[in-house]
Amino acid sequence: MWKPPRLIPHDTRIDFLRFHKFTFVLSIVMVLCSIGLVMTKGLNFGIDFAGGIVMEVKSPEPSADLSVMRTDLNNLGLGEVSLQEFGAPDVVLIRIPQQEGGEAATQQAVTKVQEKLGSAWEYRRTETVGPKVGSELIESAALAFLLAMGGIMAYIWFRYEWNYGVNALIALVHDCVTTVGLFALTGMEFNLTTVAAVLTIAGYSVNDTVVVFDRIRFELRRYKTMAVRDVINLALNTTLSRTTVTSGLTLLSVLALAIWGGEAMRGFAVALIWGIVIGTYSTLFMATPLLLYANLRPGAKAKAEAADAPSA
Repeated sequence: MWKPPRLIPHDTRIDFLRFHKFTFVLSIVMVLCSIGLVMTKGLNFGIDFAGGIVMEVKSPEPSADLSVMRTDLNNLGLGEVSLQEFGAPDVVLIRIPQQEGGEAATQQAVTKVQEKLGSAWEYRRTETVGPKVGSELIESAALAFLLAMGGIMAYIWFRYEWNYGVNALIALVHDCVTTVGLFALTGMEFNLTTVAAVLTIAGYSVNDTVVVFDRIRFELRRYKTMAVRDVINLALNTTLSRTTVTSGLTLLSVLALAIWGGEAMRGFAVALIWGIVIGTYSTLFMATPLLLYANLRPGAKAKAEAADAPSA
């Protein structure tokens, strides 16, 4: 009878915990470097957070040449202008950074763009995001992140135990902080789409972690006398095929989005690519190895001490 090929052999026995102290140090270094980059270099906030002008325009041609438009508009001295197709090849969304000088400078920037493009273009809408709105969006994004982290931890705490919940939260913070650090390092635009990507990464990461945690709990009940270290390694190896297939297929989809999704989706796709990689890493080498120190069998130590104690 034909059997489908397995990506990971059934009898795989990888010692994932062998270098767990090294991976702990590596994770701490990545988190600290990410925080340092955000504090020193800062993030390249998009118009959503920094404020600016958004214009929706329609080309007189069947499709707009974004490369030519980008060159022309960036030569107007308005800062880095970003463009993206918006629903159709001939509809373009223009994002202009916040202009110094108030309402007059904003109107002047809009006029420059209109003069450069010409009267043949259709100007469908023009919106301005002020710095106050941007700061409110930053606060809302931070609140959404904190509520998501708290909700995930509460679920895992309720579904499993507090030690599982704490470990999952540590891994989530690790994944999200390093993702933000990646944007600080590369200087890619950080906007509301990026926040959505970070929250998506959190959900993806905890899903991967919970599968392994569930397996560990099952194996702990199944092998009551096996060492916790061996149980964790067994659970990681038995779920390795699922982890690699799920992560690999998701990564292929996101890579396609990064390559062919256009400039507007690139930041979102890059964040997800990093999130898939770092999320898989944190499950295998951070969240799960931390369970070694979580006292998964609270009565085992007391029983061992009682058995070793001299009889009266």
